[in-house]
Amino acid sequence: MAQDKKKTVFAREERPKQTASLENATNRLPRSVRDDQPTPSLRAERSEAKQSVETKQSLRMERSEAKQSVDATRTLVPKLRFKEFHGEWERKKLGDISTFSKGKSITKSDIDENGKLECIRYGELYTTYGEIIKEIASKTNLNSDDLILSDFNDVIIPASGETQIDIATASCVMKDGVALGGDLNIIKSKANGVFLSYYLNSKRKIDIARLSQGISVVHLYSSQLKTLNLNLPQDEEQQKIASFLSAVDEKIQQLTKKKALLEQYKKGVMQQLFSGTLRFKDENGEDFPEWEEKRLGELAERNTNKNRENKVNFVLTNSATQGIVSQSDYFDRDIANQNNLTGYYIVELDDFIYNPRISVHAPVGPIKRNKLEQGVMSPLYSVFKFKVENLEYFEYYFETVNWHRYLENVSNMGARHDRMNITNVDFFKMPIPFPCDAERIKIADYLSAIDTKIETVNQQIEKTQDFKKGLLQQLFAS
Repeated sequence: MAQDKKKTVFAREERPKQTASLENATNRLPRSVRDDQPTPSLRAERSEAKQSVETKQSLRMERSEAKQSVDATRTLVPKLRFKEFHGEWERKKLGDISTFSKGKSITKSDIDENGKLECIRYGELYTTYGEIIKEIASKTNLNSDDLILSDFNDVIIPASGETQIDIATASCVMKDGVALGGDLNIIKSKANGVFLSYYLNSKRKIDIARLSQGISVVHLYSSQLKTLNLNLPQDEEQQKIASFLSAVDEKIQQLTKKKALLEQYKKGVMQQLFSGTLRFKDENGEDFPEWEEKRLGELAERNTNKNRENKVNFVLTNSATQGIVSQSDYFDRDIANQNNLTGYYIVELDDFIYNPRISVHAPVGPIKRNKLEQGVMSPLYSVFKFKVENLEYFEYYFETVNWHRYLENVSNMGARHDRMNITNVDFFKMPIPFPCDAERIKIADYLSAIDTKIETVNQQIEKTQDFKKGLLQQLFAS
């Protein structure tokens, strides 16, 4: 391991290897290996202990040490391994292969999107970056001479955070000259920085969390990180593992970007479709009839059916991001009094519900369709059922912002600033664009096809994330 740094770091000329596709990387998937090294005989250890130790207490200590020795030997080889590598990994402390320093303060007000110097603040390790940092999100105009700048292969870990498990977050900076903010532990290591980041975030995450101190604010010091025990392979195996996991992460990033682009496309298409600027043709290539404008009250009727006999106790809530969901699942506890739900509305399957509570995701409150099952909802909500078919059309319409302007105009902000105050009369006067049946079906089918593509990509993301999780558990010696 006492090789010069140029050989041990993630070599710059080999950077393109990280961009290998997951398909190619999968062909080199590590195989399971067994530790063929003979383990010490526990019986022999016990015999030697009996000869050298006179007390039962000492004998128990010897047995414990012998067991630890056997266990330690067994964990120096990972469960999954590339076929060209053999032998045990080497046990070291992080302080044996690293030097430590800290960044210098870069406040939020110091950030300038047009700044000349790229920078990383410690909070971004939680929100923006993963194990590898190639593209830098923030910039500043602070003088670089007054800051701490990164070297390629630096590993950074927060020096403070809210919880012990959160603070155990490592990232490798793959660029020189990036300003590193305060509350960042900077680790300059002889090991491959990418390998080290993946390793610390998986097999050593709990160990790092245990090293941290504090209650309301948790701190992690370099003096603690130096004591961290590591199991390390030779440089070539570190490089191979780092490249393989980098390829998996790149696949996840590509899929995530694809999903975001599909969602952005859907949002733009919905605005065009429901404003009438984008129209479909009928089966003969002819224009559909001009749209009508209907009031919500013409198309739907209000549901005021109360749970008077308290027979329904499945309480629902309307989430701006998740739709109609179980209240106990959403809040992880029961909010409503299960013994007194008589004042709640009974919500049937396919009813629509308006929640007047505003949020970042729903600036005038969300309108969602109940696809779950029969339940009850607070009388603060407005419940209604459409009298016409093709509910998907209306469901998609309420995903747009086209109806927001009307509610803003008729709303009076009530006693609570976080709720819209709208009378039922005004609510049911809401204008709804109303094409003919055939065009409504075409609009809903087109948007549904986009949703199917988004869900397919989302499933691919989840499967690849699970694949990565399994690799992180098996590619490193415990």
